[in-house]
Amino acid sequence: MEKQEYMEKFSDYVVDMEEEEIEKLAIDYIEEGYDAFDAIMEGLIPGMDRVSVLFEEEEYFVTDLLLCSDSMYAALNVLKPHIKEEKLTKKTKGVIGVIQGDTHDIGKNLVKIMMEAGGFEMVDLGRDVPVEEFVNAVVNDEDIEFVCLSTLMTTTMPGMKAVIEGLEEKGVRDRVKVMIGGGPISRKFAEQIGADLYTVNAVEAVKGIKELLSGK
Repeated sequence: MEKQEYMEKFSDYVVDMEEEEIEKLAIDYIEEGYDAFDAIMEGLIPGMDRVSVLFEEEEYFVTDLLLCSDSMYAALNVLKPHIKEEKLTKKTKGVIGVIQGDTHDIGKNLVKIMMEAGGFEMVDLGRDVPVEEFVNAVVNDEDIEFVCLSTLMTTTMPGMKAVIEGLEEKGVRDRVKVMIGGGPISRKFAEQIGADLYTVNAVEAVKGIKELLSGK
């Protein structure tokens, strides 16, 4: 196959959730001697961009997003070992997790998936994460540029404010952006606790953080 045909198939297989087929395609692509990095940038990422549009238009739902991401990762696992070192550029790094007291993590997982598809490196702290763990992650890693906090419970919302206060106490608040989200969260609440960004879904989260970090 011509290289462009591969790119179109990579994109289509992500959108169509063809996990087994995309893995075979990636193997064939590497055996043909094509560049692994190009497959990610010109095939997989455009595929996830199409998925984002379908999600925004409510043609795809949460389960569809997860299945599409499984397909993307199946190809990535084949391609990554073949990426030439000089093309491995440093990615913007963020930390993400669900605030302590809440174990609902589907929304958090979706944001992480879309962030990684958007080119960010994500440190996933998981769910039911203590305030100090978020703070320490930033304190101990100067490469982290943003923090994503999630909750689906009103009872754990104060924990988000506590994270921001903890960052201020440690003197690192100014070097990171803080984004919050989840069912009970609102733009007004974000403003009240001093967060930099509130978004309603995973697609908006990627757009929002890119704009925030670029200074728009």
